[in-house]
Amino acid sequence: MKTIELTYHIKDIDAIAASILEHLQSKTVLFNGEMGTGKTTFINAMLNAMGSEDVATSPTFSIVNEYQLPNDKIFHFDFYRIESLDEAYNFGIEDYLSSDHWLFLEWPERIEALLPEDAQTITITSIEDNIRSLKLTIKNEFLTEQNAMTGTEF
Repeated sequence: MKTIELTYHIKDIDAIAASILEHLQSKTVLFNGEMGTGKTTFINAMLNAMGSEDVATSPTFSIVNEYQLPNDKIFHFDFYRIESLDEAYNFGIEDYLSSDHWLFLEWPERIEALLPEDAQTITITSIEDNIRSLKLTIKNEFLTEQNAMTGTEF
């Protein structure tokens, strides 16, 4: 596994999101972090970097939000309120996971048994007001020669 780690000020979030997108090798991205660390805010910055005109909002109560991209779509999940895998099956999680669309999953540990092996993880930690630490974990088998050589510099 390879981990890219960086610290950023919230004012730089758009540039950081664009940089992180260059390193993704999977369309399934797991977002970890405590409540209020800025997972949805980072997802919104990723939407902007991907050319979406949509605004990301937390799908805590709807469980999934759909955003349009120029040639694709993103399904943004928040599994915070999911209490069992049966609940995930009941709203059709298998169809989403087998699609070829982007999947951004908050609180993925609630459906851990269903997560695809190629999923990549972004962990966001609050350091202080407006300062965040971000870690992107890339599984070695999904590294390309280009991003393996770029290291952790942004």
